[in-house]
Amino acid sequence: MKKTHFAILTSIVIAIVAYLLYEKVQLLWQKSRVKTDSVQQLAESSLVSPHFSLPDKPDFCGEPVPIDEIDVRERFDKELLINSYLHASTILILKKAYRWFPQIEPILKEEGIPDDFKYLAVIESSLDNAISPAGASGFWQLMKETAIELGLVVNDEVDERFHPIKSTRAACKYLKKSYQKFGNWTLVAAAYNRGNGGIEQAMTTQKANSYYDLLLNDQTNRFVFRILALKEIMENPKKYRFEIQEKDRYVPEKLEDVRIDTTVSDLVAFAISKGVTYKTLKNYNEWILTDKLSVKDTTKWVLALPIK
Repeated sequence: MKKTHFAILTSIVIAIVAYLLYEKVQLLWQKSRVKTDSVQQLAESSLVSPHFSLPDKPDFCGEPVPIDEIDVRERFDKELLINSYLHASTILILKKAYRWFPQIEPILKEEGIPDDFKYLAVIESSLDNAISPAGASGFWQLMKETAIELGLVVNDEVDERFHPIKSTRAACKYLKKSYQKFGNWTLVAAAYNRGNGGIEQAMTTQKANSYYDLLLNDQTNRFVFRILALKEIMENPKKYRFEIQEKDRYVPEKLEDVRIDTTVSDLVAFAISKGVTYKTLKNYNEWILTDKLSVKDTTKWVLALPIK
């Protein structure tokens, strides 16, 4: 009899424990669902607004983009979506633009190049002194032979493709020559990627004179649309949920020019004599490749150093 009562009591206890465990699991599952839903809502809220749309009348250098054409519209939309979701890289570009655009814009204006070409530098290098697998270098990704033809010095000691100001002026020379050939800035931008000869050949073969009517290689097909996408995002960052607080911007620094009229055989000692480290000197003058700087014939150099 006692054994029967004990068995019944044991069964009741097990049933109660099982019920409590079930309730606990259910509660944990519900909390997990709430947390998951919250995370999902947060993730969705951080994405590009579902209400954004392509600009009604986009242009490049004042030349209209035929957005009513399905092919053009979708190619633009693709690049805009890609760059809208590349949050880290796009934010870095926006930050760096506060430093470099104020230096690039006056040169473009002085050289008679439309302001929109600053976005070409953005898609070429992300405003970094980058080096491509093919050897194109600097903000404007110039090849060595092209850079020398445009008047830049490129040798074992110095590579002025890494000089943001001088390379910008060199790029302007190239763009002006292309415009003399095509008379159209959109084609000039495409030719910067494909080469003047490549664009000319495509126009002749396909009997078309508009970039938007040409069938080109994939990279050049995307090139102008990438420029348009970065232009749209950088001109309307809040629309795409990119907002850089003033304190987080990479602003231009106050620099002084230091002229070099004679060969400096030891840039480490030279930097120290100017009250800066060698690292600082090289950071502000990335075009210097070695730890010395030779002056030959009439060549004179100007270093940029931070003002203390």
